[in-house]
Amino acid sequence: MRRKNRIPPSPLPQREGVDPVRVRLPPDGPWGTVREYLVERLSGAEPGVVDGMFTAGQVVAADGRAVAPDAEYVPGRYVWFHRELPPEAPVPFPLGVVYQDEHIVVADKPHFLATTPRGSHVTETALARLRRDLDIPTLGAAHRLDRLTAGLVLFTVRPEERGAYQTLFAKRLVRKEYEAVASYDPALALPRTVRSRIVKERGVLAAYEVEGEPNAVSGVELIGHRDGLGRYRLLPTTGQTHQLRVHMNALGLPLLGDPLYPVVADAVPAGDFRRPLQLLARSLEFTDPVTGTEHRFRSTGVLEAWSSYATWAGQ
Repeated sequence: MRRKNRIPPSPLPQREGVDPVRVRLPPDGPWGTVREYLVERLSGAEPGVVDGMFTAGQVVAADGRAVAPDAEYVPGRYVWFHRELPPEAPVPFPLGVVYQDEHIVVADKPHFLATTPRGSHVTETALARLRRDLDIPTLGAAHRLDRLTAGLVLFTVRPEERGAYQTLFAKRLVRKEYEAVASYDPALALPRTVRSRIVKERGVLAAYEVEGEPNAVSGVELIGHRDGLGRYRLLPTTGQTHQLRVHMNALGLPLLGDPLYPVVADAVPAGDFRRPLQLLARSLEFTDPVTGTEHRFRSTGVLEAWSSYATWAGQ
């Protein structure tokens, strides 16, 4: 039996809580040098950026030594480097920690903060912040919340245990409860369970429902209502992208502050944090797969449209 290729550990430390980029050279291709491959791989970079990385010794091999620009292309070889990151608008809200032990960290994420580095959000993410604040470079996310959604996120401390916690979510063994604020419709019978098939296409901002076998199931309950607004408890048993937002919109109750449903709004300028999506991951319940402990965590977050609608609406 052929041995699985072992990935060597990174020779570079994290930078601002962000891992270096690891690249494995493809098994075949027309490139004669490592530089030629990276120039093609990083074709979106500004002219001269890749050459500058080699000149500065920022591209390194598994032993930590700088790779020369004329180094021979060796299929399967690994190289590492840190990409230069553009400035990010700081998310001006605290990232709380509701629980921490030697296995997990449960964070209370604010609106507008991405869970993990992706696209233009890299250092201003919950994962990067926690790695810096808690000094736990091995921290990893067991699941993700949308950037615009606030509330509880589970992180793992030990990489070798991450799979066990991720499996809880994959097998739907975590009970998740959300709260949301939307308009109130007295004619809509609640509670109810919404089932549909949701599709999210790559490169398309909004997900949508199609005919077919349901892949998304959400329980919807009304907690209270006043001044034409409803406060809702949402209980998803599946985890499709934007599931709760799509289901509430399908009921005629799009969430307040939602820039995608029912209509995709103009892009919000970076640094505009005035109207957060009124969706909060309120609680997580699960049996710890490592310790056997029964966990129940609850966010202390507040949905502003419910607590102070006049102030929120005037922003």
